[in-house]
Amino acid sequence: MLSDVLLDEGYAVDVAHDGQRGLHLGLTRQYDVLVVDRRLPVLDGLDLLARLRSRAVRTPVLMLTGMGSVHDRVDGLDAGADDYLVKPFEIDELGARIRALCRRALDVTDTLRIGSGHLYVGHREVELADGRRITLTAREFALLWVLASRPDTVYSRAELRRMVFQETPATSIVDTYVYYLRRKLGRRVVRTVRGLGYRLGTL
Repeated sequence: MLSDVLLDEGYAVDVAHDGQRGLHLGLTRQYDVLVVDRRLPVLDGLDLLARLRSRAVRTPVLMLTGMGSVHDRVDGLDAGADDYLVKPFEIDELGARIRALCRRALDVTDTLRIGSGHLYVGHREVELADGRRITLTAREFALLWVLASRPDTVYSRAELRRMVFQETPATSIVDTYVYYLRRKLGRRVVRTVRGLGYRLGTL
């Protein structure tokens, strides 16, 4: 029903019927707003949200729930929700809250520096020294954000796999995404520390 209402309002809508699918969509596609139910099968809404936030997905999130106590609302907001709507609710209110979150998304200014370049959270972009901007996938951006957040830290492949690719058992996935970043941003963007792992390089 909500999907039909939002489609009628002119939004493009993807529907995930469980939390695992929602996590996959949130990591691999770019959205203006995520509407997340608190109680989802396979992966709970709070866990889903915490995993997205741990991987630098900063898309605004509206959490829907039938659990309306102050404690429940605090848990949702602490997990990273930007807004919280208790069931039952009016469709007009849902629409107004989604529009407000869309406006807020346009004002995201979180950045990190990489030498003379910048990472922009809101659009998963890297701005190079010459002013060009390159858009990264959610996983590419999450990996680079982890490295850039602590530029002097050397991370093992196992640490990066746990922090960025939790549902993927093979540590080789880290090497694959380091290759992707180097292909897009240059070989110096990630440094290999022999026998230890990876650390941030330069653009």
